[in-house]
Amino acid sequence: MKCLILAAGKGERLIKRGDSKPLVSLLGLSLIERAIFSAMKTGINDFYVVTGYNGEKVRDYIDKLVLKKDMKITHIINNEWEMENGISVLKAKDILTENFILMMVDHVFDESILVKLRDEKISPEEVVLAVDCRLHNNRLVDPEDVTKVCAENGRIVEIGKNIKKYNCYDTGIFFCSPAIFRAIEESARNGDSSLSGGMRLLARWGKARVLDIEERNWIDVDDVKALKKAEGMLLRTLKKKSDGPVSTYLNRPISVRITKFLVKTKITPNHITILSFIITMAGALFFFLGGYINLIIGGILAQISSVLDGSDGEIARLKFLESDFGGWFDAVLDRYGDAFLLFGLTYHTFGAHKDFLVLFVGFLAVIGTFMNSYTADKYDGIMKKNLRPGKHYFRMGRDVRILLIFIGCLINMPIYTLGVIALLMNVENIRRVLIFAKKR
Repeated sequence: MKCLILAAGKGERLIKRGDSKPLVSLLGLSLIERAIFSAMKTGINDFYVVTGYNGEKVRDYIDKLVLKKDMKITHIINNEWEMENGISVLKAKDILTENFILMMVDHVFDESILVKLRDEKISPEEVVLAVDCRLHNNRLVDPEDVTKVCAENGRIVEIGKNIKKYNCYDTGIFFCSPAIFRAIEESARNGDSSLSGGMRLLARWGKARVLDIEERNWIDVDDVKALKKAEGMLLRTLKKKSDGPVSTYLNRPISVRITKFLVKTKITPNHITILSFIITMAGALFFFLGGYINLIIGGILAQISSVLDGSDGEIARLKFLESDFGGWFDAVLDRYGDAFLLFGLTYHTFGAHKDFLVLFVGFLAVIGTFMNSYTADKYDGIMKKNLRPGKHYFRMGRDVRILLIFIGCLINMPIYTLGVIALLMNVENIRRVLIFAKKR
């Protein structure tokens, strides 16, 4: 499917963050990159970008982006960029002769909105607009600046920034048939060359529908205040449904702050994965060295690595760098790290107590840990499949056992730490087996 992105405006309210609105950075990516990558994530790879103000600089940036990614981008130049946004849409009239997605470069959104919109069935003369019906308590929307929509029975009755009666907001994401061009042209002849003007005509013709985005998030990044809100919105999405209790309330709040800094650098997720593994191995080494001080240092390093371990995935999601290899590589190093930490802690404890029971407890802790990791994917798959939107599920995994190691080392009770880990991990595995049996 083809995607038209409007990126011709000047963006005066964001001039402090960059002289070209499409190139303004948001958590390590420009707005134009974020718009394109969001669409690519849904399977779209044929793009048409309308540029105007500072167009040569923006087009040069896009050309360099094309060299790095497997995508097709066609430039459309709008020298009348100071006019209303409908003119930018009309510049694509002779190129887009089939249904297409229409997006704004300065709108940041949950990709699932685009998936839902793309799967809509439309007639040859229709346009579907994604709308937000949450009129109250939606802090991401500026009610003074947003385009309002009045819809009845799934069809647009009126649209505009200054309409009195409305029941939803325009998100700036459209699924268009070529009829949009005819509507804007006719509206322009009547003195209104805006996209909203074209939509008003389509509404009168009974050809403009709405699609409720429900609880999905989006934001129009028009000024610095909105840019900061968009940053917060994206950072909040980093919390995963599979996060355990320690990740949710301790690790993730810290790792997100680290990620907020690292995402603006050239550090990749794999760099973070390797660094976290090195810190884990250093912690294990201190366990093998023996002594209370080394035990404390090892526990602290283990917890630091656990926090940092969240940043690789966070950077990957924020910069659209997720890959099968990255996830697999992270999991492999985590398993090695777990093994060395538990073997090191067992070795340290055995050296202090000279009791073969320690070896048995350590063995149970290692087996429980590895089975916990082995069952994680299946467990997550089942829980996510049966999970209601916006809800999370209970999961006890690596975040819990690393914190237990950290606390156990601080209070100098490694043998009890091994015992608790052995008990909790094996009980958790049994719980998962019972869930599998129930859900099969």
